[in-house]
Amino acid sequence: MADCQICSKNGQFGNNVSHSKVSTNKRSLANIHRVKLDVGGRMRKMSVCSRCLRTYQKIA
Repeated sequence: MADCQICSKNGQFGNNVSHSKVSTNKRSLANIHRVKLDVGGRMRKMSVCSRCLRTYQKIA
């Protein structure tokens, strides 16, 4: 499982709890994209989450 190279966001885990209180495992994965970004004048391939990608495009 990949994590964001900017904010270190990664997956979380917990339980689905039904009406009868039966617990089953669930995982929520971060929305990670492999993109090319201009960092310090050089193009780098980075794994970033959608929130960081959106913020980066606003300031670039």
